[in-house]
Amino acid sequence: MKSISKYIIVPFVVIAVLLASSCTKDFEEINKNPHGFTTASDGALFNKIIESLIPSGNEQMYVNNEILYGQSQQAALTKKAWGNFSIGTEAMWRNYYTILPNVRKLQDRFDEMGESVEVTNMKAMLKVIIAYKTFKLTDIFGDMPYSKAGYGFEDLDYLRPKFDTQRDIYLSLLDDLKWCDENIDYTTDMEEPFISFKSFDRLFNGDMLKWLKLANSLRMRYAMRMSNKEPELAGEIIKDIVERERPLFLGYDFITYLGESACLWPASMGFSNNAQNWAFREHNNLRMGSNIWHQLSANDSTDGSGIFDPRTFVFFERNNDNKWVAFPQNSPPGTPASGGIPYGIHRDNAGAYGVKGKTCIYSPFGYFFVRDANFMPIPMITGAEINFIIAEAYLRGIGLPKDPTKADIEYMNGVNASVKWWLDVAANSKLPNSGLAFSDKVSIPDDINVSSLLKVFGSWNAPTEEKKLQFIYTQRLLDAMKQPWEGYSLARRTNLTPREGEPIKHYRLPYPPSEVEYNTANWSEAVERQGGGDTPDFKIWWIQ
Repeated sequence: MKSISKYIIVPFVVIAVLLASSCTKDFEEINKNPHGFTTASDGALFNKIIESLIPSGNEQMYVNNEILYGQSQQAALTKKAWGNFSIGTEAMWRNYYTILPNVRKLQDRFDEMGESVEVTNMKAMLKVIIAYKTFKLTDIFGDMPYSKAGYGFEDLDYLRPKFDTQRDIYLSLLDDLKWCDENIDYTTDMEEPFISFKSFDRLFNGDMLKWLKLANSLRMRYAMRMSNKEPELAGEIIKDIVERERPLFLGYDFITYLGESACLWPASMGFSNNAQNWAFREHNNLRMGSNIWHQLSANDSTDGSGIFDPRTFVFFERNNDNKWVAFPQNSPPGTPASGGIPYGIHRDNAGAYGVKGKTCIYSPFGYFFVRDANFMPIPMITGAEINFIIAEAYLRGIGLPKDPTKADIEYMNGVNASVKWWLDVAANSKLPNSGLAFSDKVSIPDDINVSSLLKVFGSWNAPTEEKKLQFIYTQRLLDAMKQPWEGYSLARRTNLTPREGEPIKHYRLPYPPSEVEYNTANWSEAVERQGGGDTPDFKIWWIQ
């Protein structure tokens, strides 16, 4: 593809293309305008932005499966067979910049509407979504076109926009999210145009309290992410949210389970996440690695007698011989290869469920985890993650007074919340073709529960502050099993996530070839500013 939409001049062309087509290879078009409009209404434009949150098959296969899971060591890459990762980075870049003109168009329309509570809420919804998408992209690449991008249809000077620094992007987005916190109104009865607009909100159905919680939860996540680089600024943001008790997604509130999260739920949103299984099935090189296995099991017994974490049964499963076998994270020469067909859709049928292929000698990802296209969510952020972030803030004194006791409480909240949340997700999981339920094929022993997990990872077992931090990061890494981009960021930021072998030395992905070719001058300037190389060994801004 020789251009991306930030270079497109005529706005109606962009809108027509976006509304007339969807990436059917990756997912079905979701939530067509329920009122049957044939023009690009505000809601239709917003709906396309929500739809763009779904990771494409190429992103999942060439970026997540080939690179991020291995770099975070949330899983093991049994062999590198897909070196053309630029297919994935192109997909991510195209996804973002194709939808950005929709964002700019909506911003202009909202500005033209004048001031009202309804329009303010609509503006906030848009700010939150573009913040989420922009944070995700800049954390993969570093500096990127942002403030001047998406305006090519308005001014030829913006056809090849300059790259903003990652620091400027972070601060701008965090300011936008603070604006949302200060301006979202979830108490007043809404009138038009909000009533029509919210019918296109398949994320929260116009629930502005949830939008407010997402805004503040993202502020917490990204403030902590930059805390090593900008500790004072990060601390101010975290302090503002926690001490003023601003609404957040939380997993547990001491003894009360809340189980809150922001997720894309395929069935309720009207799409099937078929791209996920396609990516695992075609890639077929990811298995449970020894690093993560040692966070789930006390020993290497293949019968599973050492397993203490019930999430093991959600994330992974036994090999073809019905044994738990981890692939060595840093496999020595001569390590037997893994193969088989553990992700083949033949397993949807009850009689063939156990057929993983004779060469599937290592434990694959759980079949329901990668195959359920309708009821397995795509998490954006979980309440457990926020509990872990607050725990880290109290333990390190980031914006909050150092308080090990409060840190322990929040850590325990996070552990309890993550386990219950994932088990609840699994309990509702079904296979697409047969309707087989998770409980029909997977049995979790009663004695493997949150209590058995806490016997190993309870905060009382961590004698030092560093060990407590390692516990927090380990559990946060596990909670993010379906968000390898978050696991990758956590590993890069902390250097304290569980790891076998050398510390992580992979810090970013190279820019897509299309950007290098068609925005050469600005790309070159950005690369030079970030250290002079467009390779994974150059650190992005927030990495110490």
